[in-house]
Amino acid sequence: MIRKIIEIDEEKCNGCGNCIPNCPEGALQIIDGKARLISDLFCDGLGACIGSCPVEAIKIVEREAEPYNEKKTMENIIKKGKNTIIAHLKHLKDHGETEYLKQALEFLKEKDIEIDISEIFEVPCCPGMKIIDTREETEESKTNIEIKSQLRQWPIQLHLVNPIAPYFKKADLLFAADCTAFSYGNFHNDFIKEKTILIACPKLDTGIDRYIEKINQIIINNNINTVTVAIMEVPCCSGLLKIVEEGVKKSGKKISIKKVVISIKGEILEENWL
Repeated sequence: MIRKIIEIDEEKCNGCGNCIPNCPEGALQIIDGKARLISDLFCDGLGACIGSCPVEAIKIVEREAEPYNEKKTMENIIKKGKNTIIAHLKHLKDHGETEYLKQALEFLKEKDIEIDISEIFEVPCCPGMKIIDTREETEESKTNIEIKSQLRQWPIQLHLVNPIAPYFKKADLLFAADCTAFSYGNFHNDFIKEKTILIACPKLDTGIDRYIEKINQIIINNNINTVTVAIMEVPCCSGLLKIVEEGVKKSGKKISIKKVVISIKGEILEENWL
């Protein structure tokens, strides 16, 4: 069957092994100094190992592969102990794989293996999902001045824009993670003004490869001036910067990229040219 599965670039891989702990399913091993996918059956194609690779040697592709088998994966996982079992269950939950999670819990029940699942369902694995209540810290606005929209084009979602739309010509591009405009109070005036904006969420959106190709086409077909990438401080948001960098790199053009990191409380934590 054709499905998503990881692919390792052996030329880039330096055999550091950082990807191994992030694959509780046991699909990866270091063999002959390189990370290897030892079985299609164990790889769920969700890419938990990708972010831990310091040389970007791992990516997700679609190819002919054996179907992922949760039962065989669990048989492999239970040999590694409780912590690995919990890491796998959290992995499935955080990626919304409810059917696989159900199969895994049924397997544990069949094997009479007791796991405290309250730890899995009450404590988010991703820092971006941590519940934070700042209502008492929020300051009331001291002015009644109306802030006008600085939006100059439509659509703005990266999947929907046309790479040859006229508003891309000689534009200063702003790639913004979905949450940034809601976190930073003066986002329109400080970031959108005089820019062409594109929004995306690297954690929840599908078709990341299409995003990279879309950015590539925008750069190739237009005389772009600069690129700004606005992301949140949470780790999963950094993926947007990597996507943009990959799209620009693929175009073969040398374009300045500014990185802006915004805190959950709406403060600018970092703003610098890469």
